[in-house]
Amino acid sequence: MCSGGFAKCLGITLIPLAILCILCNILLFFPGGLPADKKDHITDEVFYCGGILGSGVLMIFPALVFLGLKNNDCCGCCGNESCGKRFAMFTSIIFAGVGLVGAGYSCIVSAVAINHGPKCESNSTFTFPFENGNYLSDHGLWAKCEGPDRIVPWHLTLFSLLLIMGLVQVLLCAFQVINGLIGTICGDCCGCCGGEGAV
Repeated sequence: MCSGGFAKCLGITLIPLAILCILCNILLFFPGGLPADKKDHITDEVFYCGGILGSGVLMIFPALVFLGLKNNDCCGCCGNESCGKRFAMFTSIIFAGVGLVGAGYSCIVSAVAINHGPKCESNSTFTFPFENGNYLSDHGLWAKCEGPDRIVPWHLTLFSLLLIMGLVQVLLCAFQVINGLIGTICGDCCGCCGGEGAV
């Protein structure tokens, strides 16, 4: 497969992942699926917007760049027919780096949130009743959260999804860094000028 075609496949995969990450982060603003009574009833890590900014907005730009690489036809500069394609592939490495930073940020926020646990009502006050992820292996501790209903599985499920999707995005962007390096050094095997210039 051409390096541009491979990048397009990555872009097609990253777009829905970015949208899902944004949706997961938005849902976290509704503890247990219900509107929060007060802003300070929402888990702190939700406001870091790892899914909205990191795996969402910052991932849209690389995805769009990757989608456009297959159709890039900026050929012929300095007498070299393939340098336009090579420059486009080099640029994709930079955008893949942006994606790596965004997805990495989302992964870190999600991992911290999972370890920290949800903010919930415990002994009539909103606090973080869990320490160092102890609730992950002991479901009996979940009873410490008196409200909102289903807050622990809600928190755990959505942040786990953000973590998994963030890791997939990191992997895909890392693939594009390698693909971009190959495209920069070797050119696109289906270069827009390579086949046409020979005719």
